[in-house]
Amino acid sequence: MPRGLKGGFPTYWTTFGQGPEPALLIHCSLAQSGVWGGLAQHLSGALTMTAFDLPGHGRSGEWDGVAEIQGLCARMAADCAGEGPVDVIGHSFGATVALRVAHLFPARVRRMVLIEPVFFTAVLGGDARLRVLHAAETAAFEDAMEREEHEAAAKAFLGLWGDGTPWARIPEEQRARLAAQMPLIAAAGPALYADVGGLLAPGVLEALPGPSLLIEGSRSPEIIGAINTVLASRLPGAERSIIGGAGHMSPSTHPHAVSTEILRFLRR
Repeated sequence: MPRGLKGGFPTYWTTFGQGPEPALLIHCSLAQSGVWGGLAQHLSGALTMTAFDLPGHGRSGEWDGVAEIQGLCARMAADCAGEGPVDVIGHSFGATVALRVAHLFPARVRRMVLIEPVFFTAVLGGDARLRVLHAAETAAFEDAMEREEHEAAAKAFLGLWGDGTPWARIPEEQRARLAAQMPLIAAAGPALYADVGGLLAPGVLEALPGPSLLIEGSRSPEIIGAINTVLASRLPGAERSIIGGAGHMSPSTHPHAVSTEILRFLRR
């Protein structure tokens, strides 16, 4: 599969499908481009999809510990999109990257599908109850990171944001890789909690290309629904969909249900 510089960064990418419309897939933290395989199978008749590995993931290069990671990912994504416009489908952190791409490179984005965007700062500043709840949910991860116990941090992170697989059932080699990736989770903090990309500034979200589809699982952390409520109120032509019985990892656990909603949106 192809490798090269995207956004000036050593990038691996792959393609799925042979549909008439181009699309770009941006995976979540701790995953890699192949995670889209199940979903892409259902979308292959409608879309030709390019998926790439984020820094420090899959077969792309290692993050240098310096570059602001959401902005770097957005530049990589824009290069993978080519001249555009393409439909951009992002999951979790990848959904926040999709928003950043649409802001920085609007000509390359036609529509967005944002699955479980973890854009926490969109709601935490104005909802004290959610701040307390989110702090409680992430306390084990934050404590482990403060102690530099990355395996404990990975276990706590996946307990909240994973697909439900018990930590003990994850192969030892994979657990070690996940632990080594914890600094990447911390590196996303300025974008997710402090809006370093300036997406919440007045008029920014309202000016992004649209329409957009916001997807969440019915069993996802409450903060995801709150984030989607805020985004839906500001993104042009936004609509929402809830995947019954799904949690945060719905593209992997419920690919048929998620793809059905995406196809409905694209064919609207």
